[in-house]
Amino acid sequence: MSVLATIREDIRCAFERDPAARSKLEVILAYPGLHAVWFHRINHWLWNRGLTTLARFLAHIARFLTGIEIHPAAKIGPRLFIDHGLGVVIGETAEVGANVTMYHQVTLGGVSLEKGKRHPTIEDDVVIGSGAKILGAITVGRGSRIGANAVVVKSVPPNSVVVGVPGQIVQRSKPRPQKPDLDHNRLPDAIGESLISVMQRLEKLERSVQSLEVETNGRNGGAVVRVHTPEGGVWHGEDFMI
Repeated sequence: MSVLATIREDIRCAFERDPAARSKLEVILAYPGLHAVWFHRINHWLWNRGLTTLARFLAHIARFLTGIEIHPAAKIGPRLFIDHGLGVVIGETAEVGANVTMYHQVTLGGVSLEKGKRHPTIEDDVVIGSGAKILGAITVGRGSRIGANAVVVKSVPPNSVVVGVPGQIVQRSKPRPQKPDLDHNRLPDAIGESLISVMQRLEKLERSVQSLEVETNGRNGGAVVRVHTPEGGVWHGEDFMI
């Protein structure tokens, strides 16, 4: 794909994924996410030709101008859209596929001092919500959605949703939408729903236990004998009132 065709694609994806975009001129002049990606394509070209210092310097300038830090060695696929973008960090060995959408303060970070692959791989059609941190040499599968402020430290299967700290992976029960899945406000509360389920089962169990209470009106003067678990082998409370 030629440079001009790549630029057209980048502008088109901004219109597809940002309803605030009104004109091509506005997108070209006022979208720092696109500026950062365009800078990166130049810097990556220089990096691959051994001009690493120049590439790092231009990446530093791009960070100053856009608030977005992308290492020149990172591999970025076509139609990456970074919306708002302030605080986005993409590390050296990160790989980003096609049609990926990121929001501000996303980090694709490393967790090792060793050389080699230490940053995430993001497959095609992934949406990463604002503030999300994806750490380590892990893979986020195609068509997945990472919730805002999630911390992802293990690989994510395709077509999944990740929420929470650390990230809880929820496999979708339905196919992902054909259009970019930008509904990153629709997130399951996996832990909360699990706790509610446990509490409901506990309440049911307590009602069952209460139905077995022994009424001893004659022997204990109307007291209700309730079952309690002994603590340290010692019975307490109203089980054995003396």
